[in-house]
Amino acid sequence: MNKNTLHRTTRSRSVTAILGPTNTGKTHLAIERMSAYSSGLIGLPLRLLAREVYGRLVEKKGPDLVALITGEEKIIPKTPRFWVSTVEAMPKDLDVDFVAIDEVQLAGDLERGHVFTDRILNLRGREETLLLGSSTIRPLLEKLMPGINVITRPRMSILTYAGSKKITRLPRRSAIVAFSSDEVYAIAELIRRQRGGAAVVLGSLSPRTRNAQVDLFQNGDVDWLIATDAVGMGLNLDVDHIAFAGHRKFDGYQYRQLTPAETGQIAGRAGRHLRDGTFGVTGRVPGFDEELVHQLESHEFEPLKVLQWRNPNLDFSSIRALLRSLEHSPREEGLTKAPPAEDIGVLELANRDRDILSLATTQERVSLLWDTCQVPDYRKIAPANHADLVTGIYTHLIQDGAIPDDWFNSQIKLADRTDGDIDTLANRIAHIRTWTFVANRADWLNDPAHWQGVTRGIEDRLSDALHERLTQRFVDRRTSVLMRRLRENKMLEAEITATGDVLVEGQHIGQLHGFRFAPDATAEGQEEKAVRAAAQKALASEIENRAERLSRAPNEEFILSADGTLRWQGESIARLTAGEQTLRPSLIILADEQLTGPARDMVQERLDLWIKTHIETLLKPLFDLEQAEEVEGIARGVAFRLTEGLGILERQEIADDIRQLDQQMRGSLRKLGVRFGAYHIYVPALLKPAPSQLLAQLWALKEGKGEIKGLTELPQLSASGRTSVPVDPEIEQALYRVVGFRVCGPRAVRVDILERLADIIRPLVAWKPLEEGVEPPEGALVEGGAFTVTVSMTSLLGCAGEDFSNILKSLGYRLETREEQRPVTKKPEAPAEEAEAAPAEQAAEGEAEAPAAAEVTEAPAEEAAPAEASEEATGEQEMETVTVEIWRPGRFGGRRSNNDRQQRNARGGNERRGGGERRGGGNNQQRRNPGKPGGKGRGFNKDQNRGHQAKSAPRKDKPMDPDSPFAALMSLKQNLEKGDK
Repeated sequence: MNKNTLHRTTRSRSVTAILGPTNTGKTHLAIERMSAYSSGLIGLPLRLLAREVYGRLVEKKGPDLVALITGEEKIIPKTPRFWVSTVEAMPKDLDVDFVAIDEVQLAGDLERGHVFTDRILNLRGREETLLLGSSTIRPLLEKLMPGINVITRPRMSILTYAGSKKITRLPRRSAIVAFSSDEVYAIAELIRRQRGGAAVVLGSLSPRTRNAQVDLFQNGDVDWLIATDAVGMGLNLDVDHIAFAGHRKFDGYQYRQLTPAETGQIAGRAGRHLRDGTFGVTGRVPGFDEELVHQLESHEFEPLKVLQWRNPNLDFSSIRALLRSLEHSPREEGLTKAPPAEDIGVLELANRDRDILSLATTQERVSLLWDTCQVPDYRKIAPANHADLVTGIYTHLIQDGAIPDDWFNSQIKLADRTDGDIDTLANRIAHIRTWTFVANRADWLNDPAHWQGVTRGIEDRLSDALHERLTQRFVDRRTSVLMRRLRENKMLEAEITATGDVLVEGQHIGQLHGFRFAPDATAEGQEEKAVRAAAQKALASEIENRAERLSRAPNEEFILSADGTLRWQGESIARLTAGEQTLRPSLIILADEQLTGPARDMVQERLDLWIKTHIETLLKPLFDLEQAEEVEGIARGVAFRLTEGLGILERQEIADDIRQLDQQMRGSLRKLGVRFGAYHIYVPALLKPAPSQLLAQLWALKEGKGEIKGLTELPQLSASGRTSVPVDPEIEQALYRVVGFRVCGPRAVRVDILERLADIIRPLVAWKPLEEGVEPPEGALVEGGAFTVTVSMTSLLGCAGEDFSNILKSLGYRLETREEQRPVTKKPEAPAEEAEAAPAEQAAEGEAEAPAAAEVTEAPAEEAAPAEASEEATGEQEMETVTVEIWRPGRFGGRRSNNDRQQRNARGGNERRGGGERRGGGNNQQRRNPGKPGGKGRGFNKDQNRGHQAKSAPRKDKPMDPDSPFAALMSLKQNLEKGDK
């Protein structure tokens, strides 16, 4: 493996790429993953997005633990553990557990791509690194980082092409996309005249202005949004339809058609979460061809061919050396040298300035010059003018040690005015954003915190003024029908759509959720009262209609959520509450006062019938046990205890009752699905995921523990097929039992798996050779009465080593160890790579110690003889001492009384040690060795095995207590003597 290949492989360690189209929840996933670690860093493509994610993390972790770093803003508490940043501003010297980079497909962008590429290749978290973005980057990620873990996520909603529509006929909640500010303004003017108003989003707007305009749309003040392609990234909008008013853009170099992937990024903003969206074109643009429509609807686009790259290892010995190092080309396939960016252009102009050359004479000064070249040109003025601003800053830093306060103040004062039109205010915002960036360089000003506050205040005032101008120009509030009619005090027409939206005069004023009305949050005071009054009539008739439809609804339309909420057609309509019995809860209707009288009774009757049917269907075995007429005597008591225990009882809890059951009684219970196991009496059908989850829900409800930890997690573990899980000390042990697990030391094991383990162990303990020289089966011992752990046991429980030993101890088994001499087995040496990988693979499977156990148990002492014999001819074979762990049955569930032992002997060994039942006369080995039931090998003869009771002989001089241990020992001795005869 050459150096480059090894380097690429190293890059992929702990890296996962989460790829997919828009609306797949990738960023949300990254936030949740980062929150699970003790520290983390996430890089976002826009300052706007960084601000949004910062706010979400502050809600989760608190302001003292979360830092925000962008080019224009820094919020850094004393001891931050979580960092949110734009990709360009991501700190490279942080050592954190988790790193995420969002929208990694931007590594192919001609202008910013090289920054994303650098972060993708070089920034890593100690524990985990997530790369989030479009699937178009997947082939290049796999080429540059062989072995990277790639997870694709499907879109949560469907995106459909809706064809062409005139701008004035576009549906509400539409976003119209154009590709110049002039086009955006013209369309916004048209919408204002025809439909009342629109919000405007341009890439040149400040984040504060852009957020304010988006809020106009999100809050329902306007139903149309006019935007450039800036809407395609970083904005989470409630948009139902995206309309393209153009399909060509200027990319900084030329006018060109949008690529399918770029079109998909914009169109994908239609629809939110599970709500479907549509896209199309306006009447000014030719319709999309079938191939493009297919790509957009299926989210399948041509993969990126190269990622933009710029040399990160720069030479600061001189300006010329720095420029030469920036000219280096990548040596890896899949990377291409990025075109000269804005900062390189400034550096080239500085290299022609004699004054700058005379200042940049040391490595530190050249490095500082490069830092000043990073000041962005928000104003988009001529390159020479921007270079003059940068070199002016650099000259002050070198000559004065910092930017003089009076000079800095004179620069920002040029922008500190809120008069003027939209374009004037936008230019001032661009100007002040440059100085906000400079103020956030802590070592460039004498009092950076002061100037950061000053520039932030100016930018906020300008942003608010620009938002006001945009609203005045493009939103005619007088056309708001709702507000006009309210002022005129006229009757308002109300209606409810099929989706539950409540409209007054065509304006959305709230939502009908099931049988409850949720008013729009923006309606307050007198307005809210008037809106509610207008909606009452429509709500009353609609609620009555819904009640009638619900009364006839089939069972399949109802779903009981994990939180106890009953949903009908996706809407919450009732909540589960505890009844007098665990299996008979009640339902409380969630409804406003409009649902009354016969309509409410009709709903309650239907819901009561559904919950009764639902519980009795999923938990049928429990109701069968409760109502079974053929179960009599003690068996009925066992059935009652089983119902009370929700289908699981530990055998030792009812050992006396079980011993008194005759075969007919046992058979009647078996017909009802009851299993008599070694450790449990249980109903296997109730261990399935659906009954198990419902039982946990009903148990928590009855116990008043609806918020108890594990209520959601444990049923999911059971449904996942896990046979054992680590015990969480914060989860009540009773809950483990309800969902079908038994706590055995540090792990909880499914009860049916414990019974399968007992089925494996039982014949091993009972094994006895019929003749000398017979090799015992794997796990059995020659002397009988004990066993060693096998791979089949550990595989069954999904654990090994100390965990498995603790499980056996919790079941009453006793551990013994002994040392044996065995021939040394020389294994062939594995290649270095395989030797290194083996421990990691074993640890990942949770069975790292199982092979060792197998090696100990697979070679009994008797097997050494043939090997030794064969070595006589070839020389003395090397021997080694091996410690063997031997397990013997102990007292199950504590000490047995003497009376218990006598009753067990009197039944002739029909009940196995540990409480398990013999089925079909026991296993074949036990039938061939009738004198060794239960694996003891002593104490029984043939007559006893047929069920004849042995009689003890008490001492003649003093009557012996039949319940004493001595009576039991005497009985065993007499039985042995009879057997010898």
